[in-house]
Amino acid sequence: MLARLLVLFLLAGLVPLLGAPGVARAASGCSGRPAKTVEFSTGELRVYKSRAHACAVTVAKKPGKRRTMSVTLQARGGRAVSDKGKYTKMAGPVTVNALNRCVRATGAIGKKSASTGWILC
Repeated sequence: MLARLLVLFLLAGLVPLLGAPGVARAASGCSGRPAKTVEFSTGELRVYKSRAHACAVTVAKKPGKRRTMSVTLQARGGRAVSDKGKYTKMAGPVTVNALNRCVRATGAIGKKSASTGWILC
């Protein structure tokens, strides 16, 4: 009985550690490590990198009312992937295969926008 309780305590202690990456992913919509953040007056463009992929989102500084938001991500030599619509908080995520490839991202909220240029080269 004591051994079972000890195992339960150990497993309960590991659950928050195992859940940590999922929490970060849920907050941004992208998996991977943060690679670049570009702020602009109405929000920010966030780019994440995992081993083989890049992911981008545009996040509003002041979530609330619906407004036009977009995010575009392109790997060098590939087609651009976009998400554009009327959102309250975030456009994206968009993901491209970026194994050994540079990427560029653009994000916009209303008429304000930001771009990364070629990164992750």
